[in-house]
Amino acid sequence: MALEDYFEFSRYNTNMRTEVLAGLTTFMTMSYIIFVNPLILSDAIGKDAIPSLVTATALSAGIATIIMGLYARKPFALAPGMGLNAYFTYGVVLGMGYSWEVALAAVFVEGLLFIVLSVSGLRTAVINAIPPSQKYAIGAGIGLFLTLIGMKAAGIVVDSQATLITLGTENFAKPEFWVAMIGLVVAFLLMVRNIPGALLFSIVVATISAIILGVSPAPESLFALPTLDKTLFKLDLAGLMSVGAIGVVFAFFMVDFFDTLGTVAGLSAKAGFMEEDGSIPDSEKILLTDAIGTSLGALLGTSTVTTYIESAAGIEEGGRTGMVALVVGLLFLAVGLFVSPIAQIIPAQATAPALMIVGFYMLTVVRDIDFDDLTEALPAFFVLVTIPYTYSIADGIGAGFISYVVLKIVAGRHREVHPLMYFLALIFVAYFMYLGGIIMF
Repeated sequence: MALEDYFEFSRYNTNMRTEVLAGLTTFMTMSYIIFVNPLILSDAIGKDAIPSLVTATALSAGIATIIMGLYARKPFALAPGMGLNAYFTYGVVLGMGYSWEVALAAVFVEGLLFIVLSVSGLRTAVINAIPPSQKYAIGAGIGLFLTLIGMKAAGIVVDSQATLITLGTENFAKPEFWVAMIGLVVAFLLMVRNIPGALLFSIVVATISAIILGVSPAPESLFALPTLDKTLFKLDLAGLMSVGAIGVVFAFFMVDFFDTLGTVAGLSAKAGFMEEDGSIPDSEKILLTDAIGTSLGALLGTSTVTTYIESAAGIEEGGRTGMVALVVGLLFLAVGLFVSPIAQIIPAQATAPALMIVGFYMLTVVRDIDFDDLTEALPAFFVLVTIPYTYSIADGIGAGFISYVVLKIVAGRHREVHPLMYFLALIFVAYFMYLGGIIMF
């Protein structure tokens, strides 16, 4: 009875059976991250770090989600965010040339900034300054970015000197390509049948296919003790002492900010938590939990931890309290910490469908952009195309903010722009000029 009273089951007209089943549903829907996140981050940190990355992923997700359940008492689960892990690897480390230790430090500092903003209440002020069209465009642009990464991993697209990218016809005869196609078909079939865990099952089936086709070896064992020997406390805070690295912190900050904002708002509306004026009860607790999870994850060795939209699966099953999150968190700890041998043999082609499908879900928010208002639609368009075409989330955010301010001024509608947006646009102008060597600090 103590748990029922603490989570206020009677207030939300729910019961223990409903909450536990909702927690199982949410876990099944998002547990693919245990395998996908280590694979993405290992491109930056090294394949030998996969066992540590599995542990860091499961541990950060488990602890942060339990905090969400016990402190914020909301049915929201957290884990290292898709898009943010891609930016960590392909944008910051492989793209900009920073070490993964510096990238972890940037994530840690970003989390600390979030904590300060959440505790002080300033985070709400910043949220209100950014126009909705930009928030939606950033999420959708990241979705296109993930889709491109997934298509490349699957071998669907390849580089081309003539057209930059082209159809990977030379891969059609390779077993790796068909591993990805099998995973994609399985995911589609399960999705259209509304079966929870579609992405996880697609990864499992694709991996089994990879073993049968000789793409991957069979695992020597199914379970192993958790380890953090490659990633724990590996942050390089001193490496952040440069203008470029500060820009990395800012980019992590902005992407996490809008990702969390959109997710929390969407989940709260779905669960019936949102008030008529659009406010969300206990929003600061939710955001503070998210911020704590980010800094904790960086210390353990993973990219930004954030609230997961897949929590909607549990809400759809009737989950309404923090008991859902408590169940999800405990499952991450009970299951996720011990599956590193399986994660080590999963090929990139097996997780490629998950990247593309997550990209699809993230892209759906474009329907909320007002395309009839060009001062809103054009800046959103610049975000959408700049993120995937430059392989940089930060560049897309900058292009959007600058074009938004400029177009509003040109249209004589400068009063619609929040003062903070002018400040952020100027920061990005300086940042781009610095990257281009026009100005030096």
